[in-house]
Amino acid sequence: MSRTCDITGKKGLVGCLVSHSRRHVKHKQLPNLQTKRFYIPEEDRWVTLKVSAAALRTIDKKGIAAVLKEQAL
Repeated sequence: MSRTCDITGKKGLVGCLVSHSRRHVKHKQLPNLQTKRFYIPEEDRWVTLKVSAAALRTIDKKGIAAVLKEQAL
């Protein structure tokens, strides 16, 4: 499985750590992903999604049904 948010599509970034002596070392910046189960009362079922912290706030604000409806478009 890739480290990608199912709702927002956020992925990791690659950059360089630069020391005081300006040596460059490759570095990964991974998104803050959580695996969560959401209950959809309209369909009477549970859905497991891998979502970022930002997507969790969006789901809290709009509701899981509205967010999944936007994803389907």
